[in-house]
Amino acid sequence: MKTFQNIPLSVLDLAPVLEGSTPVESFKNSADLIQAAEKFGFNRYWVAEHHNMPGIASSATSVFIGHLAGVTDHIRVGSGGIMLPNHASLVIAEQFGTLESLYPGRIDLGLGRAPGSDQATAYALRRTLNQRVEDFPMQVEELQNYFAGTAGVRSVPGEGLDIPIWLLGSSGFSAQLSAELGLQFSFASHFAPDYTIPAVNLYRDNFKPSDKMEKPYAMLGVNIIAADTDEEAKYLATSQQQQFLSIRRGQPTKLQPPIENIDSVWSEMEKAAVAKSIESSATIVGSKETVKAGLEKFIEETQADELIVNAQIYDHEARKRSYEIVSELME
Repeated sequence: MKTFQNIPLSVLDLAPVLEGSTPVESFKNSADLIQAAEKFGFNRYWVAEHHNMPGIASSATSVFIGHLAGVTDHIRVGSGGIMLPNHASLVIAEQFGTLESLYPGRIDLGLGRAPGSDQATAYALRRTLNQRVEDFPMQVEELQNYFAGTAGVRSVPGEGLDIPIWLLGSSGFSAQLSAELGLQFSFASHFAPDYTIPAVNLYRDNFKPSDKMEKPYAMLGVNIIAADTDEEAKYLATSQQQQFLSIRRGQPTKLQPPIENIDSVWSEMEKAAVAKSIESSATIVGSKETVKAGLEKFIEETQADELIVNAQIYDHEARKRSYEIVSELME
């Protein structure tokens, strides 16, 4: 594993479905990207659970993780995250118990409490579960009990396995719960930058050592779109800007190709709203030198223990090149 200033760097793959393409191509691209990420020296590779999103193919997250682990040798593979209220805890224990049994020592279980979808989709997912977001702490405890073998029902496989559990968040709730339970914490700085420092401080200030973790460990999300020049990177970044714009409009689409003039597609109000989400120190767009300076600034601001890098780039080869440029900064 390589590091940047002694900080491990990891990959967040939203398995983008490209305009004019299908999930079949998304899965092929992700398999190619994780193999490149392993070669480049990244620490872990996470995929996220989203539903009813035309531009994201990783809805069957556990199945997808198994595929990605199967085409690699040693990189850690996990969920960033499984939206636990969408599932029975036992099912997740069994799924990740299966993954850990197949790929021992390589599986991470990141858990979120958001639906990863709209209300109608959440209902479709949960119509027989009766789970609420408020039940999330209880579900995390259930999951831990299945792995520990202390639940009334046995998870086979799963019981007795040491699968690292992370809590994910974009607000203070999971920061507080991670601290209370003594778990690793990952914060979505890449789309909630304003809450990063308060959430990380809340986590660190309230952390209680557990049998899993002696001290807090925070991994933060960062958007990096790197290219050989600043101009090219800014052009590539218009795909991500269009994606955030479509989500803000309540009309999520496939990932769009980059465009020359991003100002031609949004109003001033929309531009400001998108900028609030992705124009901060947690979004770095530019050449290797620009990315290096941005990473140094972000690490200094946050004192992150690890960074997980998202790169919403339409062209697959350009996306791979972006991660290669980031890897060239690691030693």
